[in-house]
Amino acid sequence: MSLPLPLEGVRILAVEQFGAGPFGTLYLADMGADIVKIEPPQGDSARMSGPHFLSENDSHFFQTFNRNKRSIVVDLKTAEGQAVLHRLVPRFDAVMNNLRGDQPDALGLTYEALCHLKPEIVCCHLSAYGRTGPRASWPGYDYLMQAEAGWMSVTGEPDGLPTRAGLSVVDYMTGITASLGLVSALLGAARTGRGRDVDVSLYDVAMHQLSYPATWYLNEGTVTGPRPRSGHPNFVPCEMMPTADGWVFVMCVLPKFFVALCEALGAPELPDDPRFNTQKGRKENRDAMMEILDPLARTRTTSEWMEAFGGRVPAAPVLTIDKALDNPFFRERGGVRVAPHPLRPDFAMVASPIRTGADAPSNAGPAFGGQTDEVLGEAGYGAEEIAALKSAGTVR
Repeated sequence: MSLPLPLEGVRILAVEQFGAGPFGTLYLADMGADIVKIEPPQGDSARMSGPHFLSENDSHFFQTFNRNKRSIVVDLKTAEGQAVLHRLVPRFDAVMNNLRGDQPDALGLTYEALCHLKPEIVCCHLSAYGRTGPRASWPGYDYLMQAEAGWMSVTGEPDGLPTRAGLSVVDYMTGITASLGLVSALLGAARTGRGRDVDVSLYDVAMHQLSYPATWYLNEGTVTGPRPRSGHPNFVPCEMMPTADGWVFVMCVLPKFFVALCEALGAPELPDDPRFNTQKGRKENRDAMMEILDPLARTRTTSEWMEAFGGRVPAAPVLTIDKALDNPFFRERGGVRVAPHPLRPDFAMVASPIRTGADAPSNAGPAFGGQTDEVLGEAGYGAEEIAALKSAGTVR
């Protein structure tokens, strides 16, 4: 017997846009939650984000973050729109937003504003800098967080410019963190009958991800910087090594892996060299060690080394995005899912990394306001009421 999806029956209103918030609720939608996007009259800005478009109000970017969701259009800046929100809330378990920090209060999306409608409602707020303090009204984006949180100072080569991560990792991690906070608060509300506000900010998440380099600095004053070839700050060799046709990344975190690497490269005597027989020595004598290892690594191709290492040496080929997505291992794991779109029946996306034992839904992202009538009808609105709201411009 197949299992139900773990979040089946959970209903979430999401006043979300662009990347961070939609990425977080995407995880919940893939696990069965009913995510109803409340879009403003101008729509989620992701719909207009290029370079690839499906229609006037739809893009590859939007589809990436919004599969398995429903869309309604409500102008929450009007009294009539607020009345619609209040009529919807009792039918939902949570209200999620990723607006500027001062907006949840302005738009009545907080627990204080909604708890009289449903005491157990959870209100999750994802913002750039939080809802309090001098930056509450500041706009903010992923790249800014990477800069201010020190990420760019540890990325790239030691003699190069500070470098950002190639993907919007702060956005994505903040979305996931917000979804974890939301689900945790739902568990609490189920036990106590009382909801709450949950706050997550891009800035706080970016700072939290400093992890052990932060601990090193806070306790020992150690300032971590970039390492050659994107290497680990402490373990050596844990970095890219050149091959006959590219690069392979090796991670000799344990002494046995260094021994296995040297054996595979044809230098079994190297682990006994007094310069390299301890982790401290390998780090201090890294340049001398790589002068020995690099010429050996260049004698075979990346694929040949991957076969030779055979799981004995933790290693990975350094791939471009196309080769990563075409990797047979990725395809065998079901990494690509088709979410049939009205204009592209074969529309493909990366599948959710969470495997729950249930068949994940695979529906394309919603048309702009595609479910407004449906969702309002579920809340008890009649056809004439909906028509009046549309005529007034309150909903679409």
